[in-house]
Amino acid sequence: MNNFLNKRRFRMVVPAYPAFNIYSRIARRTTSLGPLSVATVVSRMPGWDVEVIDENNYRKFGPRDAEGRPDHATLQAIRHADVVGLYGGLSSTIPRLHELARLYKKTGAVTIAGGQHFVGDNIREALENDIDFIGIGEGDHTIRELLAVIAAGANPADVAGIAYLKNGTPVQTPPRPPVIDFNELPLPDFALLRYAKVKIYPVGWIRGCGMNCEFCTVKGKPRAAAPERVVEQMASLLEAHNARHFFIVDDLFGHSRHETLRLCGMLADYQKAVGVKLDITVQTRLDRGRDEELLGAMRNAGVYTVCIGFESPIAEELTVMDKRINPEEMLEMTKRYHQAGFLVHGMFIFGYPMPEDVTLKMSLEERLKRFKHFIRKSRIDTLQVLLPVPLPGTALTERLDAAGRIFPRTDIGWEYYDGNFPVFMPDEPLTPEDMQQAARKLMRRFYRFRYLFAIGLNIMIFPAMFLSLWNIRFGWRKWYRLWRNDLIRFGGWIILRRWASLVRRGTFFEKLAQAKEHLHGRPNTSFSSR
Repeated sequence: MNNFLNKRRFRMVVPAYPAFNIYSRIARRTTSLGPLSVATVVSRMPGWDVEVIDENNYRKFGPRDAEGRPDHATLQAIRHADVVGLYGGLSSTIPRLHELARLYKKTGAVTIAGGQHFVGDNIREALENDIDFIGIGEGDHTIRELLAVIAAGANPADVAGIAYLKNGTPVQTPPRPPVIDFNELPLPDFALLRYAKVKIYPVGWIRGCGMNCEFCTVKGKPRAAAPERVVEQMASLLEAHNARHFFIVDDLFGHSRHETLRLCGMLADYQKAVGVKLDITVQTRLDRGRDEELLGAMRNAGVYTVCIGFESPIAEELTVMDKRINPEEMLEMTKRYHQAGFLVHGMFIFGYPMPEDVTLKMSLEERLKRFKHFIRKSRIDTLQVLLPVPLPGTALTERLDAAGRIFPRTDIGWEYYDGNFPVFMPDEPLTPEDMQQAARKLMRRFYRFRYLFAIGLNIMIFPAMFLSLWNIRFGWRKWYRLWRNDLIRFGGWIILRRWASLVRRGTFFEKLAQAKEHLHGRPNTSFSSR
């Protein structure tokens, strides 16, 4: 108990990535919305003092340990947390999550974890690694009830949507229905985030996704908050933090055409009323490019960048993923987004595995050729190429597990489940090494050192923008896109070089050799038990 404040303290921690990777730079400029939302709920409960520590955005005067990471022992000495929440939304951070749980348990804190990683046998694994309670599903209401039980020393069996150990045996309570009325929840309070510098503010609108992609963990019928709530989130952040850059984190921007048009109209009117322009990034589907009215409304609302999951330019892979679009349509839709004035961030998966009843004997060279051709033709502004990841609870994991293709986690642990490392045996004739090298090759082809010189050239031609006196806005946009893309591509080259250097100095390839030997040398066993 924190006697100074006569309150209990709840500390929410977002565990650090296992190593520097391609996400590290952007992570230092934003934070995870889910943990912050849960912490905000707790902050509205009487008798609780609340703070959030994001280890990936830990920049302002925070104590550090010998390895340069947040020093939680010192944090506990300064401000003892009675209950610690640990965010398990990314499987690659689970080893760090377990480490933090051990540290906090030694100080007498109660540990609670939640996130999409915790399904199936992963729940038992967590409970056997110093986690007292697992929140299963959305935690907004669960955390309120669970903390009340903890504070009263009552029986947790009546709290829906949790798991815990009883006499050494995991107990899982009935599932909790998903949140429907978002007006019941407070707006995320970014003032709870300590030691961080936020440049890009995450905003939530829609939970769930009805697309049911085989590789994705986001499932369930989409549930949207009212557009007024989205505008209120942005307005409050502008007023309190002078926020100008926002990322609407949902996968389905544009899911409901009517509500999206209404939201965009409200955002445009709000910015006009306060005399401020916002820079908004959204994740949306390619087929929304057919709707010219929607694209125009998005631009008027301040949406400048769209993140799109292209996934693959190979038609057979798109069919298996159930993407319901072909490469030719993808190119046409991308062109429409560009014509409407958007910057397009393209996200791809290289080497997607086929089911046993589908044969795709495609050489590494042919795969690379198709990817390069599509990336060049689409003229996307920024690129992300990842490897397939059998994430917990997905149909892809179930399929690869049944085929005995996933490497034992005793060799390739959770820390490698970030899309940058091969964690299963790919389709022949590919090898795991082929898959990783190909993804890196595509990224290196896109992000190059030579763009340093292009940055200088763009600065020199800046006055040419004003030659478009008949449309200065058009001239500015054209120049800015070139300058911005060249700057990012040179910065991406630096990030890729650093990441590759760390991988070479690490032990992954030795572990991969052991994993392949163990996979081939043992009978097919369940992934969940390994």
